[in-house]
Amino acid sequence: MSCKIYVGNLPYSVTDDSLRSNFAEFGGVTSSKIMMDRETGRSKGFGFVEMSSAEDAQSAITGLNGLSVDGRSIVVNLARPREANGGSGGYSPAGYAVDKRSDVGYGNGGFGGGRY
Repeated sequence: MSCKIYVGNLPYSVTDDSLRSNFAEFGGVTSSKIMMDRETGRSKGFGFVEMSSAEDAQSAITGLNGLSVDGRSIVVNLARPREANGGSGGYSPAGYAVDKRSDVGYGNGGFGGGRY
């Protein structure tokens, strides 16, 4: 069973290949990916590494967490699953429904009248 690791506070010079080679010292690396900014094409400063076993992942976390890379102390820990709340932004499939707030909408007060 593979185990996904979060790697944060990376210098912008780190690439997928260099990340893979650093983690390969601790065991089998299934994949490595640096997250890139869509607009600038520049590294976001974090990435993910997938190790072939939980034991390899734990030894990599122990060996690399807090290590200084180009003057930056990197953070290495188990990756957590994404939140299921839909992310940020305020727009969702449900939208801003009237049933969420009783004081908003036509006929319920505000500019539309209703309560006097």
